[in-house]
Amino acid sequence: MRTIILLLISNIFMTFAWYGHLRFKEVSLWKVILISWLIAFFEYCFQVPANRIGHGQFTAFQLKTIQEVITLVVFIGFSVLYLREDLKWNYLVGFLLILAAVFFVFKKW
Repeated sequence: MRTIILLLISNIFMTFAWYGHLRFKEVSLWKVILISWLIAFFEYCFQVPANRIGHGQFTAFQLKTIQEVITLVVFIGFSVLYLREDLKWNYLVGFLLILAAVFFVFKKW
């Protein structure tokens, strides 16, 4: 559970680092790059321990899959609540297909 919580926190920082500046297009690019790098520092402060703690309980492939699912969940909330973008049906279908991939990654064959 610690791994999931750390990945969730990491993804919140990552999403703001990568996309948060889109609401501030009047700010010069070099400034948003610098701010994004500063935010990304905190992402790594959670991401690296999450992977270190989780590896062994999960394979690297499974950790990456968990990371991507959390990224999509965080991004949906971020894009709707922060960027005020519409969540369209085709986005949900695409995300659901990605979730189907989770089955194949975690299924014991």
